[in-house]
Amino acid sequence: MITKTDEMTDEYQRHASAASRDMSRLQHTAMQQSRAADHNGTRSDVAHQRSVPQLVADRAAATPDAIALVAGADAVTYQQLDSQANKLGNYLRVHGVGPDVVVGLCLDRSVDFVVGALAIMKAGGAYLPLDPAHPVERLHFMLADARVPVLVTRQGIAKQLAEGPWRTVAMDTDRSTIAAQPAHAPASADAIDGSVLAYVIYTSGSTGEPKGVEIAHNSLLNLVFWHRDAFAVTPGDRATQIASLAFDAAVWELWPYLTAGASVHLPDEETRLSPEMLRDWLVAEQITLCFLPTPLAEIAMTLEWPATTSLRALLTGGDRLHNYPPFTLPFALINNYGPAESAVVTTSGRVLPTETPESLPSIGHPIANIQVYLLDADLRPVSKGTEGELHIGGASLARGYRNRPALTAEKFIPNPFDATPGARLYKTGDLAREQSDGGIEFIGRSDGQVKVRGNRIELGEIITVLNRHPAVRASHVVAREHTSGDVRLVAYIVPIPGEVPIADDLRGFLKTRLPEYMVPATFARLAALPVTPNGKIDPSALPEPDAANSMREASDASPRTTVEGRLAAIVATVLGLERVGMDDDFFMLGGHSLLGIQLISRIRDNFGVELPLLSLFEAPTVAELSAQIERLIMANLEAMSEEEAQRFLA
Repeated sequence: MITKTDEMTDEYQRHASAASRDMSRLQHTAMQQSRAADHNGTRSDVAHQRSVPQLVADRAAATPDAIALVAGADAVTYQQLDSQANKLGNYLRVHGVGPDVVVGLCLDRSVDFVVGALAIMKAGGAYLPLDPAHPVERLHFMLADARVPVLVTRQGIAKQLAEGPWRTVAMDTDRSTIAAQPAHAPASADAIDGSVLAYVIYTSGSTGEPKGVEIAHNSLLNLVFWHRDAFAVTPGDRATQIASLAFDAAVWELWPYLTAGASVHLPDEETRLSPEMLRDWLVAEQITLCFLPTPLAEIAMTLEWPATTSLRALLTGGDRLHNYPPFTLPFALINNYGPAESAVVTTSGRVLPTETPESLPSIGHPIANIQVYLLDADLRPVSKGTEGELHIGGASLARGYRNRPALTAEKFIPNPFDATPGARLYKTGDLAREQSDGGIEFIGRSDGQVKVRGNRIELGEIITVLNRHPAVRASHVVAREHTSGDVRLVAYIVPIPGEVPIADDLRGFLKTRLPEYMVPATFARLAALPVTPNGKIDPSALPEPDAANSMREASDASPRTTVEGRLAAIVATVLGLERVGMDDDFFMLGGHSLLGIQLISRIRDNFGVELPLLSLFEAPTVAELSAQIERLIMANLEAMSEEEAQRFLA
């Protein structure tokens, strides 16, 4: 259990004291409402005497030649992984990295990222994963907000980020200097206390700025040992690293396996984004355990799988699961739920095929050493089947928010159901209810937070950035479900008088400040935002986006060929638009990689040609993509007999 540290500020203490004044009343309520813990018998012993870096080192000592990481043609043994991390860890120690020092780690999905994260923990520090694809302004904010003294990256990425008050360690240009460091573990690696930070991960914030979640080693270990036990992980397992590194699921994809001696495999970007290619890769690599974000897992379940696949469990999470697996799926589907504030996974459960679903799949039951409570506004347990706010207690809770003592005290409250000194509950803001079998059914949010393609988003953050645009007087953003499971952001704009902003300009403005998944797909212009009688914005009165309020400046170019005409209709259908122009950019119209997967699939069905998803990024307009399709059609025709060609054209 993580308690308050000596570094707790006076502000935190004031908020925490205020929150604890009602503890006597709440403890009395808890005694009367003991049924809240009926499904929380999750106690399990966790070996806290060994940290994650030590456990990886143990594997390197026991099986030095076993494969730890595979990325394309590169295979890294445990001995190589441990040695490289030791050298970088010693180098970081020289530059002041130690307990509770947060180190930025800005790298793409690669062996270097894993080496860097392990090295930072070996040095006693906490790693802060940063996606180099995110806007520079956002990366700078997180580096400054986390008070990072050292940034581990590559030279090319460092140049894009420009200079800051941190020391940059470039794993490519500094490689020889790092290689000259001692190969033994830093002294700090054997003295990592469980309360020391292991990593910090940033999530969207309602104030317009992201907030950092601090996870200590004890919380990480609880996740690691639960996962290893729940899925019987052995050195013979072959797992994957597919999630974005700025998404906390990447933590889950690495450390349970690398502490158990299994191997972790990293697909290339094109494979990662194509369900069919990913399926073929999983089969060919003989992967046994794999995590896929919910939207991708929903597609993967619909594919045909060979009965002989080595995959025994597909883990998913990050968004609401809408479908049950087919009876023919040759592996288990495990649905998981958990906010970053509770070390990735809070509940987990297998989703079984069913012909008569009565509700959406549940999010399972609490994992080891985690307690889940469904409470009303007065922190009283609700009855089974009744909606309540989901609260989390137990061993995986975060220390709090980085440099946000007031927010930490607001969201992490004293636990009235646990007499252990310092026990806390995290108020998730998620609404759920307990099903008849004890499983938990996720319902939605109680506030303005949404999930889009597995990413947690505070709509207020987008609104704050939009309102900084010089042509915007006011704005509001909502999430609308376009089709089942396809949630899209819609922005409503009230322009400054005399200004006529267009969607492409606003989208470009946001893309320099927010990650792609936070940029609205649709922009609508309004004379004023509708309000309730008490003066608050009334989301229910916002009109559906249509041609009358659209801020999109569509291309006037008309189809010049049959292929262009057919493709334009397909693109419009995928994006939910009335029409698209030949020179409209798919991504500037609100498209993204998952919609791109749908488009590529429809192109295959309609034109009989196979295009990689990468083609869409290289040729994002109807005119450009049509040219690629026409070339493939001609190549196919040349390889056919006259009779086959006639059938193809028909």
